Amino acid sequence: MSEYRREDTASWDAQEVRRAQEGRQSAPARHPQSHHTRRRRRNPVLGLGGYLLFVLLASAILAGVGWMLGSDFCAFNRGAMEKATVEVTAEDSVSTVAEKLHDAGLIKYKWFFKFYAGISHADRKIGIGTYELNTEMDYRALILGMHNSSGNLTAETVTVTIPEGYTVMQTIRLLAEKGVNTEENLLEAAKTANYDYSFIDNSSEDVTRLEGYLFPDTYQFYMGDSPENVIDKFLRNFDNKFTSDLYDALDALNDRLAQRMRENAFTETEIADAKLSLYDLITVASLVEKETARTSESATIASVIYNRLCSKLYPCLEIDATIQYALAERKEILSNADKGVLSPYNTYTNAGLPAGPIANPGMNSIRAALYPAETDYYFYALDTTGVHHFSETYYEHQNFLNELAGKEEEADQQAGTDDENAEQTGDAADTENQTDGQT
Repeated sequence: MSEYRREDTASWDAQEVRRAQEGRQSAPARHPQSHHTRRRRRNPVLGLGGYLLFVLLASAILAGVGWMLGSDFCAFNRGAMEKATVEVTAEDSVSTVAEKLHDAGLIKYKWFFKFYAGISHADRKIGIGTYELNTEMDYRALILGMHNSSGNLTAETVTVTIPEGYTVMQTIRLLAEKGVNTEENLLEAAKTANYDYSFIDNSSEDVTRLEGYLFPDTYQFYMGDSPENVIDKFLRNFDNKFTSDLYDALDALNDRLAQRMRENAFTETEIADAKLSLYDLITVASLVEKETARTSESATIASVIYNRLCSKLYPCLEIDATIQYALAERKEILSNADKGVLSPYNTYTNAGLPAGPIANPGMNSIRAALYPAETDYYFYALDTTGVHHFSETYYEHQNFLNELAGKEEEADQQAGTDDENAEQTGDAADTENQTDGQT
C-alpha cells in the first residue's frame, strides 16, 4: 500500500511540474495580447476634433450657399447695371416668368425665385405686359416692376387680332366689341392721354394723332383693361418694331429721293421741304396698305407714289383710298363730286401726300414704303382678275381703261342676256305651275 502511494505521489508531482512549466510558458503570450488590447482604445480628444471639423465644414457650406442665394435675392455682385425687356403674356405662369428673368440675366436661381414668388403671392401682382427691368432690382423689385394695375396672371383676358389696314376708329370699335373697354373710354384715351413716344403729338386732342401707329397684330388684354394701357400697348409694339435699321433705311430713302428730285429740276428748298419724316413714311405705308390688292404688289405701288412725288408732271397722287378716308361713309364707287371733297386728305385736289396716315399699316407695307421697287410707272388700275395693271404713260393707262371698259360692257351684255334667259325660263316655269294648278 505504502509503495503504491509513493508511486502515486510521484506521478502527481510530475504532473504538477508539467503544469507549472506550461503555465510559465503561456504567461508571456497572454501579456502581449492584453497590452495590444489597451493600445486600440479610441482617443476621446481625436473624436471630438473630428466632430468639430465636420460641423465647421457643414457650416461653411451652408454659409456659402446662403450667401449665393442671398446675393441673388438682394441683387448683389451683378456688376454694372444692365437693362432688359421682359414680356409677360396670358399664357405665362410664375414658373415661365422665372425662366424669362433667368434668360434675361436678372436672376441666377430660378427655383429660389419661384420659392419666394410662391410665399409672396407674386401671381397676384405680376400682370400681362412688357416691362423694362434691370440687374439692380432684387426679387421684390422685379415682381413690383411687373405689376399691372389692370390685372394679374390669374385675371380674365381676351385675345384680339387687329387686321392690317384698320383705322383708329375701326380698332377702337373692335376692342369695345371684345370687352377690352368701352368705345367711349378708349376714344377719350386716344384723344387726350399722354404717351411717352417721340412720334406722338401730345399737344393734339385729335384721334388722328394715333393713326398709323396702332400697329396691327395679335394682342392680349385684360377684360376691362385701362384704356391708356391698351393704347400704350399698341404704341410700344410699333416703337419696338420700327428698329434703328429701319430709321437708317429711311435716311437712305431720303437720299435717293433727293437725287431724283434734283434730276427733275427741283430746287434745294423744295427738296428739303419734301424730306420724309417718320410721319410721312407711315403715311406712304398707309397708302400702300389700302391700295395694294396683294402683298406682291406693295413695292410697286410704293414706286408709283414716289415717282409722282419726285415728278413735276404729276403733282397729285390721285389715290381713291384718301377720298374714302375723307368721306363720312365709305362708298363702293366714288363720284366726281366725291373726288372734289374739301379735305386735306384729298389727293385729287392737293399736291403731295395727304394730311397724315389713312390707316395703320402692317410691316409688309412699311417695308415696301422703305424699299420701293425701281420702276417708271405713274399709273395703276385693277384689272378684271383683281390684280393691278401698271402703266408708264397716261396714254397707256387710258388704253388699258378703255379695254377694261369694253370687257366690262361685254360682261354686262352677257349678264343681261343671261338675266333675260333666266326670266324667260322663270316665266315658263310659272306657266307650268299655273297649268298644274288648274288641273
